[in-house]
Amino acid sequence: MKSGDGGGSQLQDQAPAFLGFCPQEDPLWLDLTPQQHLRVYAAVKGLREEDAAAATDRYKYRVGMVSVLPPSQVLLSPFSVSQLCVALSLLGNPSVLLLDEPSTGMDPNGQRCVWKTIRDALKTKESGAILTTHYMEEAEAVCDRVAILVSGQLRCIGSIQYLKNKFGKGYLLEIKVKDAESTDVLHAEILKIFPGAARQERFPSLLVYKVPMKDALPLSQSFSKLEEGKGKAR
Repeated sequence: MKSGDGGGSQLQDQAPAFLGFCPQEDPLWLDLTPQQHLRVYAAVKGLREEDAAAATDRYKYRVGMVSVLPPSQVLLSPFSVSQLCVALSLLGNPSVLLLDEPSTGMDPNGQRCVWKTIRDALKTKESGAILTTHYMEEAEAVCDRVAILVSGQLRCIGSIQYLKNKFGKGYLLEIKVKDAESTDVLHAEILKIFPGAARQERFPSLLVYKVPMKDALPLSQSFSKLEEGKGKAR
């Protein structure tokens, strides 16, 4: 519609209310605290003052901000920026969410917390989301249908299970690490067991590898060798 059209103007006026956006880049103001950001976004979304306080507190708890983020802190870590951006996008219960790698930079616990929050926000039939990510686990945790783009071209679309059955070429190996100093030794042992394994995530407490089919062993042998590698890493 043209900008002068009445319908177009009406749509623009409604946009902040029905749309939630979580960009990958940091969109925050440098001189505002998280609490101030939440109040500003609540006002933009049209929340009444008495509703804004309850909504901001609810989403701070849901995305895990209260446990790691002092309310007066201005300079935020990438982890905290991601948490705050997700909370801001959900304010006002928008019917449409646009999410660009919302859990980037988070540890596994933070990721799971944010993924659950997004799923809970999309329980109603009147709401939906488009999420872009390079992380298959994130897509699997949040999305009902997945589309794969290659060089800007849509190559396939379907449920997670459909895509796994049709295009799956390996296994995903996740290892929780108690002692971060043993990560390098354990990484070397993994490559001895599965030479073609490619590391997917880089968290001190979690190792994630994509293991190609050609390196796959029977489960009994895999667990036995992993136990041997665990002993060498201690």
